[in-house]
Amino acid sequence: MIRQKEITLPRFRRGYHLITRMIEDELPELPEQGLLHILVKHTSAGITINENADPTVRTDFENFINKMIPEDDPVYIHTYEGSDDMPAHLKSSVIGAEITIPITRHRLNLGTWQGIYFCEFRDYGGSRKIVLTILS
Repeated sequence: MIRQKEITLPRFRRGYHLITRMIEDELPELPEQGLLHILVKHTSAGITINENADPTVRTDFENFINKMIPEDDPVYIHTYEGSDDMPAHLKSSVIGAEITIPITRHRLNLGTWQGIYFCEFRDYGGSRKIVLTILS
């Protein structure tokens, strides 16, 4: 059985935002076993799973990826949408636009210190859509 829901996230500032609870609140009752697939429907944002306890992890992610993929690099040709646009596309491809999480005993089977991060790579990305697909 496949169930699917599209949700709109609120506008987030640039950065890494823990959205585990927000996702869980949008899900129907989960099956005994299955998978949750999450897709970000944008080319300048991403989604990942990582440390959910220490908020400095989010700052470190932001600082590292900005160092790895800087704005205003002279190699960029796609620049007409602003200095954060092409770097946002690259960051989205590096981090990824989808994740899959096992469902076990009607719950997301994440590790103790794991959380779901929405990654906003634009200064003014606006509201973003994600698709939640449950496979059981």
